[in-house]
Amino acid sequence: MCGIAGWIHFSSDLHQEKEEMIKMIKTLRLRGPDEENIWSDRHALFGHTRLIVVDPAGGKQPMTKTAAGKTCTIIYNGELYNTEEVRKELLAKGYTFASSSDTEVLLTAFLEWKEQCVEKVNGIFAFAIWDHHKEELFLGRDRLGVKPLFFAEKNGGFLFASEIKAILAHREVKAALDEEGLLDIFGLGPSRTPGKGVFQGIQELRPAHVLRLSRTGKRISRYWNVKSADHKEDERDTALHIRQLLQDTVERQLIADVPVSTLLSGGIDSSALTAFAATHLAGEGKGKLHTFSIDYEDNSKHFKANEFQPASDKSFIELMSNQYSTIHHNKVIPVHTLADMLDDAVMARDLPGMADIDSSLLWFSKEIKKTATVALSGECADEIFGGYPWFYRTDLLQRKGFPWMDSLSERKKLLRKEWQEKLNVEEYSQDRYQETLKEVPAHEDDSKEEAKRREMFYLNMIWFMTTLLDRKDRMSMAASLEVRVPFADHRLVEYVWNIPWEMKRLNGMEKGILRKALEGILPHEVLYRKKSPYPKTHHPVYTNLVTQKVRDILADKHAPILEIVDRAELKKLADSKGASFTVPWFGQLMTGPQLLANMVQMNKWLEINHIDIISP
Repeated sequence: MCGIAGWIHFSSDLHQEKEEMIKMIKTLRLRGPDEENIWSDRHALFGHTRLIVVDPAGGKQPMTKTAAGKTCTIIYNGELYNTEEVRKELLAKGYTFASSSDTEVLLTAFLEWKEQCVEKVNGIFAFAIWDHHKEELFLGRDRLGVKPLFFAEKNGGFLFASEIKAILAHREVKAALDEEGLLDIFGLGPSRTPGKGVFQGIQELRPAHVLRLSRTGKRISRYWNVKSADHKEDERDTALHIRQLLQDTVERQLIADVPVSTLLSGGIDSSALTAFAATHLAGEGKGKLHTFSIDYEDNSKHFKANEFQPASDKSFIELMSNQYSTIHHNKVIPVHTLADMLDDAVMARDLPGMADIDSSLLWFSKEIKKTATVALSGECADEIFGGYPWFYRTDLLQRKGFPWMDSLSERKKLLRKEWQEKLNVEEYSQDRYQETLKEVPAHEDDSKEEAKRREMFYLNMIWFMTTLLDRKDRMSMAASLEVRVPFADHRLVEYVWNIPWEMKRLNGMEKGILRKALEGILPHEVLYRKKSPYPKTHHPVYTNLVTQKVRDILADKHAPILEIVDRAELKKLADSKGASFTVPWFGQLMTGPQLLANMVQMNKWLEINHIDIISP
């Protein structure tokens, strides 16, 4: 993977601005620690940092190519999984290649198909291409938003980058938070409005969208969405189809010139990837698969089963590792490290995130990187197969609003009085919810309940899934680790979209059809265990550590969060060790110490970015 950044200005000579680009890409070095290059044209300036995964010599960027009288330059962050199929099609059209890299294939695809090139490729990507003759910029982002891409328009120029921090490094951009940004933080966070970058003036190119920029203006368009149609296969053929698609996806995503591993939690999603990966590597004579799991210091002493985390993962991980003869690495994060890395995590994400759920993943990614450069992860299975309670609990399914946002009224109570009067977080969240429902591809034959559930799947794809992918990209790339997500393959997403709910929940179990598809692949104990999400710490020492961090904020009269959050409410939160906030901040797990950690992260975010809060 890589980091990309660019600056387009049609009335300036950007040959003279390389120092500014150096400042921008310095912020992206963890995304690409192996190489760093800059390219300039009169009105275009590109920067690239590279994490070498495929074709070390031939994949250097920025890459320029001339064909059929056209010359274009690309910078690219991502990975294509159908490189050879696209290459063969282009060879048949008379193109030649100087490397084996997917970068050259993507650039050549643009030379042939222009903006339709994104429809030809299967992969995770965010890229920019400059057409030398037309003096036009083209940006493209993958269908599900695995790879990030942000932009800003300043003083007649156009800036873009893989991460917000690179845009903030530009001399013309100041970190500011206006009313809408605050509403995103307190009405939606850690999710955010699609297309918004929270900071004033910074936007995001949405997943499945492309952008064209020329002297005449900017045009953004969507090139992909799920399509609603009748599902024609029976239970047996559906399960077989899912198995074949998933196996093909995993095998495609194992291609690399560096060591590849899997994250193994012992749940059905990561276990399926591990089973297919281990079998394929053994069949290719490539040795044993390395697998990785995370746990927390003394969690066996302090673990408390609940509705969302009914059992610890250890026995299931051991069962999978033994059955598939993997070389397993169980990483145990110390409690103090978990708290200490909250700052690193918020700096990696550029926004307040998911507290220790982020910091643990950042630490975990750094540990994996010591052994492997690429890892496969089970994200997105719950969103596309319906694994969360809000897919099957009627009260959550029928709610008029995001079902993972139970906390809006309590969030508002945390705000200072003047912000409570200015920010209507409930209305803002509801407006974003309604906007998304308007995009849902309806099916005319759906019953009222089926239509509602289709809306729920779409909301999860656009919001919840994107939030988790955002987290996974930032935490892994801050460790220079490339994480691939086979369940986000668009072919699988398209197919599963139209499977009827009764079949998705086969035998009354969440993700029932996926379990059916994996029969004979996974041990029975793993295949039919109850879903358990990403683990969190239950250690009382961690609660004490983050409580003290909040008390330190309260003791600092210059703490920036106190411009937004009411001091008395924050003190109540600290005095209760998070218990005064009675519902999860977000999703199912951000409760108690996680909320305290979120406040710590928010304060650090405001502090390190010197954010100007535009007061009401």
